Amino acid sequence: MDEIVGPTSSPSPLAGAVILDELAALGVTDVVCCPGSRSAPLAYAAARLETEGRIRLHIRLDERGAGYFALGIAKATRRAVPIITTSGTAVANLAPSLAESRHAHVPLIALTADRPSNLVATSANQTTDQLGIFGTMPLQVARIQASDETPHAWRAAVRRAVVTAEGRITLRPGPVQINVELAEPLVGTPAVLPARISFHVDHCRSAEPVSINPGTGTVIVAGDMPPDEGQWWAAEAGRAQIPLLAEPSSNARSGPAAISAYRHLLPSFSPSITRVIVTGHPTLSRPVTALLSRRDIEIIAVDASGEWPDPGWAVSRVVPAVAFGTGDSAWMQGWTTADRSLRARMDAGSHWSGEAVAATVLTALSHTDAVVLGSSNPIRDADLAPISPHPPHVYANRGLAGIDGTIATAFGVALGLSRPVTALVGDLTALYDITSLAKPHLETPIDLTVVVADDHGGSLFETLEYGAPCSEIGDLANFFERLFGVPMDVDLAQVAQGFGATVTSVDSLTALRNAMISPSPPVRLIHVQLERQTRVDREKQLATWASEAVHEVLGEH
Repeated sequence: MDEIVGPTSSPSPLAGAVILDELAALGVTDVVCCPGSRSAPLAYAAARLETEGRIRLHIRLDERGAGYFALGIAKATRRAVPIITTSGTAVANLAPSLAESRHAHVPLIALTADRPSNLVATSANQTTDQLGIFGTMPLQVARIQASDETPHAWRAAVRRAVVTAEGRITLRPGPVQINVELAEPLVGTPAVLPARISFHVDHCRSAEPVSINPGTGTVIVAGDMPPDEGQWWAAEAGRAQIPLLAEPSSNARSGPAAISAYRHLLPSFSPSITRVIVTGHPTLSRPVTALLSRRDIEIIAVDASGEWPDPGWAVSRVVPAVAFGTGDSAWMQGWTTADRSLRARMDAGSHWSGEAVAATVLTALSHTDAVVLGSSNPIRDADLAPISPHPPHVYANRGLAGIDGTIATAFGVALGLSRPVTALVGDLTALYDITSLAKPHLETPIDLTVVVADDHGGSLFETLEYGAPCSEIGDLANFFERLFGVPMDVDLAQVAQGFGATVTSVDSLTALRNAMISPSPPVRLIHVQLERQTRVDREKQLATWASEAVHEVLGEH
């Protein structure tokens, strides 16, 4: 059916209505919108769809935070989430979240309003070249011109964008941009919309799982991935008796095969490893990167997206799926025995530290809960926590592993899951995104607890070469605090209270446990006051204990 255009119809409101109608028809459930003038046709269309019960509309003031908020929703729902922005710098502020989306394989749609192309390079207000503004980040950039008045072409562009963003064919989700050139008038009542065609894409894998007989020397490395996928890997590794080296946000860090202190045991076990099965997006530790860089062993990447992890350029085989035979029980037992031995020494005399804080937070949560881990120390501390029989679902921005936008992402995860969420972040991560605690008064409350492990600066860098003593790097060590530690003279508790959060300050594990289990208002911040730790000494201690534990095991066989 051709469109019916009334005498007062304007192409821009019609374009907005068609685009949002197609998004909803394709299964989009949530739309995030930032206030702006040029984007009015898109915003009005989204508001109308919400009144019809077809989508949920969420308003956020700042485009940067809105992008990460949408990222959190998309992580939780695994559906594409459009972010509506006006033209100009508003568009550019989506770049960080789209970069994270690209590398974490999360479906986002930058639905960017634009001025007509004939105004580009004329110094017209809020006008720049928005095509290519995100560089290589988007999987696709779709261009819609409202003035051409071809609604069927608009629908086709939206269909292609959603299919690409969600990876329905490629199995490789990520960000796309739909850039919509909207001419004045921007307000009007759209005419009857053109009928849409029936459209469906099957989610299927054409290849059968590749059968692998683990044998002695096989390990699984699991990086960032959604909860359901991680749980499958945990169950399969346990059934097949394959040591599982699982990062926290892999959601595979559970079950009898998971090794809690794998990154410290790995250097000693490494000479005995002959095959690595790698899945997800591992990013946390140099021992794992070193393992994935070896060319004397078989490294099999399990990936169906075409973007398998290969940081050491050493992957020898890529398969879409695997089926495991039974592994070597003695090999599995060696890892678990060494892990128990190291674990006993780690847990004895537990002290007030970021490591203990992470363990306490995770222990207070169950399989019905969800936690968002900040990059830097919190996720690495969680990577040393004991294996829980019923761990929470874990989310983290590990696509590019930045500290920005973590609080906004956590809000998005909570909204997407429709249940309370806990975020564990460092003080610099919290400060970087503290404005995301500000929520428009008319928006639906979201239940979020932010635990801030405040050790007064970037102590993660102490474990890297920048934190080496003067004897190793000379006068460069004198610049450490200024360039890397960056202690800030900011009272996070007062700042959070200023944004409306309820704040609880704790200085012991008991107080933290009590705060975690106590009833809470919709938004609260638990301020954990820590002294700056000497992480280098702790890392050296754990490395020594791990070497001794593995030596004891290998000596027994």
